[in-house]
Amino acid sequence: MYFLGFDLGSSSVKACLIHADSGAVAAAAFYPEREMTIAAPKPGFAEQQPEMWWQNACLASKAVIQKAGISPEEVGAIGISYQMHGLVVVDKDMNVLRPSIIWCDSRAVEVGNKAMEALGEEYVLPHLLNSPGNFTASKLGWVKENEPDVYAKVYKFMLPGDYLAARMTGDIVTTPSGLSEGIFWDFVNDRPADFLFDYFGFNQEIMPEVLPTFSEQGKVTASAAEALGLRAGIPVTYRAGDQPNNAFSLNVLEPGEVAATAGTSGVVYGVSDQVKFDPKSRVNTFLHVNPISKASRYGVLLCVNGTGSLNGWLRNSLFQGNVSYPEMNALASQAPVGADGLFCLPFGNGAERMLENQDPGSTFKGLQFSRHGLNHYTRAAQEGIVFALYYGMEIMETVGVSLKNIRAGEANMFLSPVFRETFANVSGATVELYNTDGAQGAARAAGFGLGYYKNRSEAFVGLSALSTIEPDNALTEATREAYGNWKAALESSL
Repeated sequence: MYFLGFDLGSSSVKACLIHADSGAVAAAAFYPEREMTIAAPKPGFAEQQPEMWWQNACLASKAVIQKAGISPEEVGAIGISYQMHGLVVVDKDMNVLRPSIIWCDSRAVEVGNKAMEALGEEYVLPHLLNSPGNFTASKLGWVKENEPDVYAKVYKFMLPGDYLAARMTGDIVTTPSGLSEGIFWDFVNDRPADFLFDYFGFNQEIMPEVLPTFSEQGKVTASAAEALGLRAGIPVTYRAGDQPNNAFSLNVLEPGEVAATAGTSGVVYGVSDQVKFDPKSRVNTFLHVNPISKASRYGVLLCVNGTGSLNGWLRNSLFQGNVSYPEMNALASQAPVGADGLFCLPFGNGAERMLENQDPGSTFKGLQFSRHGLNHYTRAAQEGIVFALYYGMEIMETVGVSLKNIRAGEANMFLSPVFRETFANVSGATVELYNTDGAQGAARAAGFGLGYYKNRSEAFVGLSALSTIEPDNALTEATREAYGNWKAALESSL
């Protein structure tokens, strides 16, 4: 038997097949080969067409079955990971009513801020653990306020992964974890946040049916099976936002365990057993996904929007696509720690929650024409991303998340020696890199949702650390000095 995982990102849709018993990857594929388009019809807007997600999921699914050389009959269950905080709205015939407002769109900041002010911080924060800020609930509020004709036709709202699953099964459902990431969940009463629905004037009938994260959430229809190259009747048994899922893929399930990722965005995600929140909502607390523990587990999430997107911008614009990412990593290694006084503020991908929803844009500071070259630019960008993450990690520690050991997949920005060594040296943490990714995690989780796996050792067989990066005492002082200068530059710009 095999389990099939999908990871719906903002750049591509990846599919991965793992063998149920060995945990070995049978095949993986992603589409498109170049990043999916993100439309920005106005400053601060970011939209994608859900149909594009579906078409790429179909291509990835067919490719992975062909690469593995297996029969679709051998796929036992499907798991789905997806870009968090997005909004999809559909009518009764499941026609998409407008492009999806995705995670890095900042149009709803004021909508969320008004909700916070009207309801009161003293009430909102204990119940939601976050400001409504720029999350899915506020995005739906923006549609209601600014596109009333669209809102009048809304039958259901969904998160991106809910939409992908609905295309597969015909069933529109969501999970408590999903509602918590959209800021629709009341942590005090352990149910959808009635008071927020009332404030925005949302009819609760537009909310999907709520099912457990690990459970049967529908079966692949005949028409969807044909499009995906699968068999009809395969159950979808798991869905989760990309960051809880990334933590799951790294076997980060219990308090004190921390996961990181550096794809399009950069994220550090720590697990806690305490219901704590940052009063300024600079880091965010959601329900974590844990199929083992009967006690509640919470994920504290720090996000920097412009991570791989900054690296991609450098490659496509500064290098005009003529230099590969490995070549860029080698170039960064040629510059000294601190990039000889050149600093990069990597905030060029929408409003940053870590900066209290400010959108300062990205800036290179300290450029000297006679001293700095492309190697300095490349290193400054990679260090700037790490420094931005560490700036947020300092906030995470105030809500009780320990950051002494951090796990990440050996992928994306963590393929760069400069990036991962800077990460260890500035934070003082040991960084462990594993042979996994979001699609693999979703596939393993599908096995839990099916009831095939009973414990962690069964589910994570085959998961192993590929390398461990310890802080380098010889470079720690210089790295932290560079961070101090970077932090001063950031705070002077806000």
